[in-house]
Amino acid sequence: MSFTQKSSNKNFGGELRKYSFKSKTLGDLETNINVFLPSEAVSGGKKVPVLYYLAGLTCTEDNGAQKGGFQQEAAKQGIALVFPDTSPRGAKIEGEDDSYDFGSGAGFYINATKAPWNKNYNMYDFITKELPEVLKSNNLPLDLTKASISGHSMGGHGALTLYLKNPSLYKSASAFAPICHPTKCPWGEKAFSNYLQGGVGEGKANDATELLLQAGGPDKRKLNILIDSGLADNFYNDKQLLPEDFAKAAMDQGYTDEHITIRLQDGYDHSYYFISTYAPEHVTYHAKFLKA
Repeated sequence: MSFTQKSSNKNFGGELRKYSFKSKTLGDLETNINVFLPSEAVSGGKKVPVLYYLAGLTCTEDNGAQKGGFQQEAAKQGIALVFPDTSPRGAKIEGEDDSYDFGSGAGFYINATKAPWNKNYNMYDFITKELPEVLKSNNLPLDLTKASISGHSMGGHGALTLYLKNPSLYKSASAFAPICHPTKCPWGEKAFSNYLQGGVGEGKANDATELLLQAGGPDKRKLNILIDSGLADNFYNDKQLLPEDFAKAAMDQGYTDEHITIRLQDGYDHSYYFISTYAPEHVTYHAKFLKA
């Protein structure tokens, strides 16, 4: 497998590196990732815990790395950051570049089951299986047994669903303005109807609110989830995000603030100004579980 380092920048005493490789999961297309390594991983080769960050619609692997504001606290905590892309690139499927909320830049972190999308659009397997295997096989100084996951908007949906579906993979999850109930909002309905053979009904298996309703409560599974959404977010007000649905599901299952914390932040919108404001708190939150 070709795994090529394309750049490296010193960042808060560590390094932010960009790598590219051909992904079998994404149909042998080249994909890029950014990896932030704190100083102890760079200079001492110490294996450090990992926090994955999944970006939102229209974004790439660069948005969170360049604008998210995660690295300073990650350096302080001795945690690596991994920023993958949001979809395959260059699959040459008719219609993949026609709209911002479907196709390129909009993989929704699921495995497509409808042709022709199912050949390339397999972001769920890419994030949960191939990406950790690539990081491990190329000997990056990462302790992949200690991993957590975060994300924004579509990536917040991804972080919550991947965490809920993979209890052995991630210690904790957090999200900024996540799409909490995609089978009940226009973004999710469009994506699931086009990516999945069974449409929105099949999409329930990739819906954080529906998955939470199956979690069984804290006696069956303890959860570590932090969510921030802005009350001035136009997508929140347009009912694309629906954090209240997730909060109700949590309450119905018997989860409290000890397990799931949902904060609605007055005046904040959907932008990276919002994310960078709370990113350090999210890194600190994950550090509790990654370093326990």
